[in-house]
Amino acid sequence: MTEIEKQYARTFGTDDGRAVLAHMRKITLERTLGPNATDNELRWAESNRAFVRQIEQMIARGKTGG
Repeated sequence: MTEIEKQYARTFGTDDGRAVLAHMRKITLERTLGPNATDNELRWAESNRAFVRQIEQMIARGKTGG
């Protein structure tokens, strides 16, 4: 486990951090685009989703050490 993973876990382990992460999930992972979404919109949404998933992975590794 790296120090940055521990820092992610500590940062997002606070009440404020959990609220921010919940908001990030709501506007990225839980957002759906309609059938008329452009290729650029889909790519933008997926890159944002990947970023939030990366943060969640860092938090998980920081908590578990793996």
